[in-house]
Amino acid sequence: MANIIVGMSGGVDSSVAALLLKRAGHDVTGLFMKNWEDDDTEEYCSSRQDLIDATAAADVIGIDLEVVNFSVEYKDRVFADFLREYQAGRTPNPDVLCNSEIKFKAFLDHALKLGADKIATGHYAQVREFLGKFQLMKAEDGTKDQSYFLYRLNQKQLSKTLFPVGHLYKREVRKLAEDAGLANHAKKDSTGICFIGERPFREFLARYIPRQPGEIRALDSDRVVGRHEGLMYYTLGQREGLGIGGVKGAPEEPWFVCAKDMAKNILYVVQGHQHPALMRDRLVAGQLSWISGEEPHTHWVYAAKTRYRQPDAACEVERVDTRACEIAFAAPQWAVTPGQSVVVYESLACLGGGIIE
Repeated sequence: MANIIVGMSGGVDSSVAALLLKRAGHDVTGLFMKNWEDDDTEEYCSSRQDLIDATAAADVIGIDLEVVNFSVEYKDRVFADFLREYQAGRTPNPDVLCNSEIKFKAFLDHALKLGADKIATGHYAQVREFLGKFQLMKAEDGTKDQSYFLYRLNQKQLSKTLFPVGHLYKREVRKLAEDAGLANHAKKDSTGICFIGERPFREFLARYIPRQPGEIRALDSDRVVGRHEGLMYYTLGQREGLGIGGVKGAPEEPWFVCAKDMAKNILYVVQGHQHPALMRDRLVAGQLSWISGEEPHTHWVYAAKTRYRQPDAACEVERVDTRACEIAFAAPQWAVTPGQSVVVYESLACLGGGIIE
């Protein structure tokens, strides 16, 4: 049996991952990661409660729980990039970097030093060995699949990783937890930025990047229709929080963010969800990462997502090299956002992807 260290967050998924591995006869240790310290107050950060929940779960399962602090690594590898991207007017996805740099790099390195054969997490994804390579596969529960956030993992990382709940549906995971007497069986799923919890986003960002208010203009008429608080607070396709009231001569349709002019500090908006300015049928992505270590074929039918929770969209890779790839979609995609990730799939296998430019 293997020596496996499970990343335990205090949530139900990682607790059940540990439970299943213990039941399978493995030598299991839990490890709780503390990755944020800047303002770890009771009000927003759930990490103290999460640690209590992880400790209680480990106790019920009958395993030891270690606590490790990766806040320095998180700040250097994830948070610094997060701020740089926002300052450049893009919308990053810190969960992607957090997985590749913290959970499957800092945590994996730490676990291997402790003598682990493998690590495990509560992610909804699966690993398959096929023709001598490790593949990242979608989870059985399509509504919970997290392969989108894991696309930057490489062969070494996948070869050392287990996803024990990847073949289960969420309701089955909660039932297993309840039957085992785990107190967190009904705990709600965490949301918010990876490890930063539920803080009010604008206030949080304003502590690190100065606010620069400016004009909101209608793209079609160039009329000023409102004021923005700072371009960093808005993302393409955003509808809420624009503060645009009734505009004389404009139809009663909702406004959406369609572009940012960083040089002039102008936020551009359009009316109507399907406005042409919100639709794109191709994109270029950089900072590429391919799970097999090999680039995908060009002019081959794949599927891709440009945001999590989006249905797979048919596409082909028109060109790809070490620096960038260009992807063309069969149908226009809504609000393709620079800084977010495009992730490419072949059937159920996640091939990798890159950061949208």
